[in-house]
Amino acid sequence: MSQPAKSARAPRGAAPESGKAEAEEPAVRPGRRTGKAAGEPAGARRAAAQRLTMRRKLAAAAMELFATKGYEATTVDEIAAAAGVARRTFFRHFRSKEEAIFPDHDDTLVRAAAVLEAAPPHENPLDTVCRGIKEVMRMYAASPAVSVERYRLTREVPTLREREIASVARYERLFTRYLLGHFDESTSHHDDDPLLAEVAASAVVTAHNHVLRRWLRGGGKGDVETQLDHAFAIVRETFGTGIGAGRATAAEEEPAATARAEGGVLVTVARTDAPLGEVMRAIEKALGTVS
Repeated sequence: MSQPAKSARAPRGAAPESGKAEAEEPAVRPGRRTGKAAGEPAGARRAAAQRLTMRRKLAAAAMELFATKGYEATTVDEIAAAAGVARRTFFRHFRSKEEAIFPDHDDTLVRAAAVLEAAPPHENPLDTVCRGIKEVMRMYAASPAVSVERYRLTREVPTLREREIASVARYERLFTRYLLGHFDESTSHHDDDPLLAEVAASAVVTAHNHVLRRWLRGGGKGDVETQLDHAFAIVRETFGTGIGAGRATAAEEEPAATARAEGGVLVTVARTDAPLGEVMRAIEKALGTVS
């Protein structure tokens, strides 16, 4: 089975929120490692943890004010004051007040990309994507009460809902690019590869969001990961064919040439690009079984 070349084609994605530059998705480079695996300095990890702590503190203040005063009536100055920081500190972490109730998406996107980068050699890429988006589910499941309240707010405030949609689009683009590089060249039609990659990535995200919304509507109760695994099984059954050749190793590939003796006749089958030496070795091996 031949190895697919990585495509440079950029899949379509939802446009970022109007008037704001959307953050770039982390690049997915096979073999690259992030965080502790890459020897990240302890100081950098501490700084990242402190940054996330402050973002969550600001988010908690914003959500409380949105719930009590209303989204439109709440100002950035009030959010900063409730968190005990200056206005400029708020803007070091968020570009707008609607962004403030989604403090974890940037870090979660990086973790999802790291799952793709560190995927085991023989794992089906669609399974890898399913594992990657579980980082999003775990982000919500880590604080069920906060997640349920955030869900309520995004249902009530259109601006927050738009922000959430923009965040979801970033995951879809990350997974689409990844799947596009892992098609089975022997079965896929290259003109349709971008479509299949985008549809498959969207299916994974949609399955995740369906289960997550059902869990949030239920108050954050129940085993959401088991429910998610069931939804992913349906996605894999539907879209699994044609994705996965990128992980094949030399031992798993079809041989370039085979030969066998049948009733005094030597039958040889070889790819047009098979090296002559490999063809001869196949013939010699077949003849050796006859002599």
